[in-house]
Amino acid sequence: MLTILGFAMIATFLVLIMMKKMSPIAALVLIPALFCVAVGQGAQLGDYVIEGVGKLAPTAAMLMFAIVYFGVMIDVGLFDPIVRGILRFCKADPMRVVVGTALLAAIVSLDGDGSTTFMITVSAMYPLYKRLGMSLVVMTGVAATANGVMNTLPWGGPTARAATALKLDAADIFVPMIPALAMGLLFVFVLAYVLGRRERKRIGYLSLDEALVAQADTETVLVGAGGGAGKGSKGGKGGKGANGTKGAGSGGDLPESAETGAGEAADGGFQGLDPNRATLRPKLYWFNAGLTVVLLAAMIMELLPIPVLFLLGAALALTVNFPKMGEQKARIAAHADNVLNVAGMVFAAAVFTGVLTGTGMVKHMADWLVGAIPEGMGPHMALVTGVLSLPLTYFMSNDGFYFGVLPVLAEAGAAHGVSPLEIARASLVGQALHMSSPLVPAVYVLVGMAKVEFGDHTRFTVKWAALTSLVVLATGILFGII
Repeated sequence: MLTILGFAMIATFLVLIMMKKMSPIAALVLIPALFCVAVGQGAQLGDYVIEGVGKLAPTAAMLMFAIVYFGVMIDVGLFDPIVRGILRFCKADPMRVVVGTALLAAIVSLDGDGSTTFMITVSAMYPLYKRLGMSLVVMTGVAATANGVMNTLPWGGPTARAATALKLDAADIFVPMIPALAMGLLFVFVLAYVLGRRERKRIGYLSLDEALVAQADTETVLVGAGGGAGKGSKGGKGGKGANGTKGAGSGGDLPESAETGAGEAADGGFQGLDPNRATLRPKLYWFNAGLTVVLLAAMIMELLPIPVLFLLGAALALTVNFPKMGEQKARIAAHADNVLNVAGMVFAAAVFTGVLTGTGMVKHMADWLVGAIPEGMGPHMALVTGVLSLPLTYFMSNDGFYFGVLPVLAEAGAAHGVSPLEIARASLVGQALHMSSPLVPAVYVLVGMAKVEFGDHTRFTVKWAALTSLVVLATGILFGII
């Protein structure tokens, strides 16, 4: 019964948010509360929620201060050179923009933190997507899938969990998987190319001058909203828009300041971040770069808990870059919307995970799935583990999968002569899909900053992320890694 109710609860949640019948925060709170009462454990709801909140509180704190820290670093111009390089490559070609999104997400993912990746990627690419009238779910889908593949780095989390759960060396798990993961990342770039070509066909290929004529955005740091191919856009020749209109031409009627200050540098290059914003601190560039390198190094070396590192980093960054109290308050207020949105999602997710775990639903679901494996599949447990990693890491937290389910799968495999190393490698396959799970706090940073409905992101991304995971699995089997 708990197995059925567990799957029913997850299915109800996904259906309601994808159909936009409930907001994610409301669904994450009300649906598990209702199912907790349905299984006859309503009296324990408070305990389950408090336990769930306790487990996710460090994550919420980390995300809150990480958003402030990286928000300040974006404000002061730390990432402007990277953004300029990516945007110089992208120009105003939708295909290049999507490929650039995948490239930027993959590069920034090297720090092992999904929230960081999404904050930087969205901050850099959002203005360009809006200015060209491109689909924002393409941006969130490509970024999440690229980050999911890169999330398998030894310091990213899943590999370390698999090594800990099965008492193996993380390098022995990860290094042989590099060819399969590289193929998965290559597939993401191919996917980005295909989706970019589709976007180019939908909105047309605009020249740089044509792309610059757009409605100015009012955001403090990010610049350039308004679709470049929207209705009523004026100008000369350009590509066809999504609704059949011509792309905006160079003869638009924006004021001069909107045309140059918002999106055009002195050399005519397109800018995703306003190069003249008042928060820039060019004299402190190397201090900020050094602080960020030290922060990421300390995070990788685990010198202090990650929430503490970001708390200290945010406080130091604010104090040095904005010594006046009023400036510090203004920067915190500028990022408060993202902080509140993400923290609210995390604590709402704590209700969902608390009920799922506390009632025993997640254990019964895992046991049912493992028990449903046919006896004849024993010698192929690595393949089974790879396939199961897709739904299980989507519907469960990484902790639940790697510490609760993986040892059972490894034990079943060992009985048929399958090495625990193969089981551990196969368990990494589902990470491309995992990064779009409603139980992953970082995904709320992604959709929140991109102003995309979570249901729209889920509907678009799941199929591509699952296909990426299957490419990794197929490559691993083909190369004899799994």
